[in-house]
Formats: sequence, C-alpha cells, structure tokens
Amino acid sequence: MNILGIETSCDETSVAIISDGQLKINLIFSQEFHKEFGGVVPELSSRAHLQLLMPLIKKALNQSFLSLNQIDLIAATAGPGLIGALLVGLTFAKSLAFSLNRPFIPVNHIEGHVFSGFLMEQKPEFPYLCLVVSGGHTLLLIVKSDTEIEQLGTTIDDAAGEAFDKVAKLLGLGYPGGPKIQSAAEGLKSDSINFPIAHCKSEFDFSFSGLKTSVLRYIQKNFGSSEKIPPENLRMIAFSFQQTVIKALVTNVKKAVEKFHFNSISLVGGVAANKLLGIELEAIAKKFNKKLVIPSSQFCTDNAAMIAYRGLILHNAGFKYNLEYNAYPSISDNTFIKPFIQ
Repeated sequence: MNILGIETSCDETSVAIISDGQLKINLIFSQEFHKEFGGVVPELSSRAHLQLLMPLIKKALNQSFLSLNQIDLIAATAGPGLIGALLVGLTFAKSLAFSLNRPFIPVNHIEGHVFSGFLMEQKPEFPYLCLVVSGGHTLLLIVKSDTEIEQLGTTIDDAAGEAFDKVAKLLGLGYPGGPKIQSAAEGLKSDSINFPIAHCKSEFDFSFSGLKTSVLRYIQKNFGSSEKIPPENLRMIAFSFQQTVIKALVTNVKKAVEKFHFNSISLVGGVAANKLLGIELEAIAKKFNKKLVIPSSQFCTDNAAMIAYRGLILHNAGFKYNLEYNAYPSISDNTFIKPFIQ
C-alpha cells in the first residue's frame, strides 16, 4: 500500500510517501524568507505552498519510483495551523483523491506529532506519556493506543515555542527563536537570573506568558533595551530563560510519571530538538526506568511523514472521511482528538 502525505500547516511544505509501512521519501522545504519579517507571514506562506506543492509531489514520486496511479491513500493536514496554508494542502489532497478515486484522510497536525516516534527504529510502547512542545502548542498527553489519547495538561496562554520566539525577538536574536536562544546559551552551565515558573490551577497545565513578561521587565530595568545588553549578559538571559522553560516542562513530566503508569516517554514537536530538554528527560527516563523516544530532527519539525503515518493508522482503524471535510485553524481544550477518535 502506498500512502501520500501532505503537510502545509505553517511555513514548511512537505510531501512524504510510505510504502507497505516503510517510509520511502520525506521531502521538506522550509520557507526561510520569513526570517526577514521576524515571523511567519500567513499570506506569503500560502503562496509559497501553492508554488512548491506540485514540484515536491513529482519529486517524491520520481524518487520513490512510483506513478500517481500507484498511490492508494492520500492524507493531508486539516488543522490546526494557518487557515490559508492548510487550505492549500487540504484542497489539493481532496482534489487528487477525487480524481484518482482514492480514499482521503484528514489528519490532525498534533496527532501527527504525537505518533511521530513510530517513524523511529526504537518506538514508543503503549501506554506512553507524550510531551508535545511546538511553536503553537504545549501539551502533556497519555497515549493509550492508536485510537485513545487522554489530555493531562496544556498551556493556558503562550506555547513554549511561541515564548522562545518572542523572547528571542526581545533579545534581538532573530527568528526562529528556539535555535537562536539555544545557540546563544550554549556553553553556560548555571543561571544567575531567577525567572519565575507559573503555578497553574490545573496540576499539569503550563503558562509561559508571565515568563516572557519577566524577561522584558528584566531587560528594561537593567539595560533599557536589547541594543544595550552586553554580549555576556545577553547569553545569561537566554540561558536562564531556556532553563526556566525546561524546568517547567520537566517538572510536569516528572509529576505525571510519578502519578501514572507508563511504559515509555516521548518528546515531540519542534522544541523537541532542544538538546538540554532532551538531556533532562533522559535523566527522568533513566531514574524511573522508562524508555525515552525523541524523533530525529526531520520528524520533530513539521513534516509529511508523520501525516502519512497517522493517515495510515486511521485508515487501518476503519476511519472514513468524505471530501467535504474542511480545514480548521485551532483546537479547543480537550476536544482536539474527538473528531478523529470516538
């Protein structure tokens, strides 16, 4: 069985093909031009997807030695994400499914990330604790099976990746914020700035808006503006901020591991590429004798391989969708899994 996956939720245009359960190709084109604007410009992202999608599909088919008629299933991201960008990929996928008379599977982008660990040689074992950390979402989930996911916690304001982007902008480091802050903080061992960790009403929820504000107030009080921060002080601010975010994430993971039974821990999403976060979770996994699965970098970023794989799971589970299924830009608390798993 050959599955074509399409991902266009934000600023990565990606196409992947899975054949008989094995990933054949995973092409990702990152729209680097957004850096000059300090963030993703939705309209420009949509236009780029329009230009890139067809050439990438042709390239994926050629490199997989397949023709379009050999595609048996088409999966595409339906949401959450930028609505214009989503519509490009989803509309193309539905049109292709209609013209080929093939089944179509709309995939929840977050679910794609949740199951991205299964693209690795070492896979998660059910039930597993999944920490989703990306630019738009921070979630702590219990993944009980292919079709049963329980949400423990979410962010009540900014996502962790969003906080990285905003603080990097405050520091004048540029976009994307995660890699910029990690690079600026590299080599430092201890943080001398005590930024606060928010305590939420719900035990496993996260909050990063106050932390971002604390960084802003610290800069204003001590330096006036980012242009006046000495290089060493800037590095220390970046390091202390990064450590505070990681501590907030790891604290909730540790509480969950102590309270519930899991066979594995999985870290997914764009921020999963953060080295220090991975090290901290490795320590927890070792302490509690749990398997830790962190996807490789190509599966941490937005990618079509995870969309194709999730589409395959849903198809094999008997889920069917018509071509009227529409894109959606956001998810509601505790409901993102319901349109797919009931």
